[in-house]
Amino acid sequence: MKRTLLIALGLVPQLLSAQLGGQDGFRVLNIPASARASALGGNYIAVKDNDINLGIFNPGLLNKEMGRQVALSYLPYFEGIKIGYASYAHHFDSLATTFSGTVQYVDYGSFQRTDEVGNVIGDFRAGEYVVQLGAGRAIDSLFSVGANVKYIASSYETYTSSAFALDIGGVYHKPSKGVTVAAMLRNIGRQTSTFTDKREDLPFEVQVGVTYKFRHAPFRLGLMLEQLQQWDLTYEDPNAQVQIDPTTGEVVEKKITNVRKALLHTVPSAEILLSRNFMLRVAYNFRRREELVIPDKPSAVGLSFGVGLRVSKMHLSYGFSQLHLAGISNTLTLAVRFSDFQKSGS
Repeated sequence: MKRTLLIALGLVPQLLSAQLGGQDGFRVLNIPASARASALGGNYIAVKDNDINLGIFNPGLLNKEMGRQVALSYLPYFEGIKIGYASYAHHFDSLATTFSGTVQYVDYGSFQRTDEVGNVIGDFRAGEYVVQLGAGRAIDSLFSVGANVKYIASSYETYTSSAFALDIGGVYHKPSKGVTVAAMLRNIGRQTSTFTDKREDLPFEVQVGVTYKFRHAPFRLGLMLEQLQQWDLTYEDPNAQVQIDPTTGEVVEKKITNVRKALLHTVPSAEILLSRNFMLRVAYNFRRREELVIPDKPSAVGLSFGVGLRVSKMHLSYGFSQLHLAGISNTLTLAVRFSDFQKSGS
């Protein structure tokens, strides 16, 4: 029953964005399915290394080092919902371009079908799927660009919908200074078939990210800026406690400063690179904290962390994210590069 309610409210991807959630369709596009992205706050777009999981999110990061690499990710979500994806990247020297292909799924499970008086007359399944093709290439030694084309399909009992979307990413990367800057336009597109006679918008978003890797210390600091297409992300919370002025008896209006508005766009993060084979990750999402925290039981809402581990030729990652008091996200990701096995066997 709870799981049915979640789907009915369109809550699947982010119980997360109270004022943004529900305004767009296909919020599945905003689920941080990779463990590294989840551990680093949800959107991690400004690190250029050989991690295909970052490349499929920001195609501007796709590079030759990701070639012949496979990634698998699994996220057991709320109420038994299951999310996962499989991805592969291949570099073509003749085109100086790296291509990627990804299939992502959300399985909401099976449900009982009832008539108008509650009699069980069967069952049905519900799910969403994303098929994505991406390409990225370097313009010169500092700049690279990329794009993703996505087909999204949703099926809830007899109700179906589909859409096409485009991501465009650009990256500036200067290894000698330890600086990477990236920008993205995500989910440009439209719904091609609708659940009802009303067309829904896609969750379009403008993102900017920057990371800095210390030359003589094992730290990489990051700052991701989200939802830049909309400056004011504050909203009126009907459940907020009302403060009364004891002198006048009037309601005290809380002032929302520009500093607070700016913080709602920011996700600071850090990676601790303890060795080539072991990394720690942590981030804090201010907007998630603001929207989903329960004042009496704040818990660790907004905080995320994780680890990265290289075992033999495999890269394992785990991401933990406290989405709200009743929801914890645990993501596991495995990446394997076939060329590593060839090198060891040659």
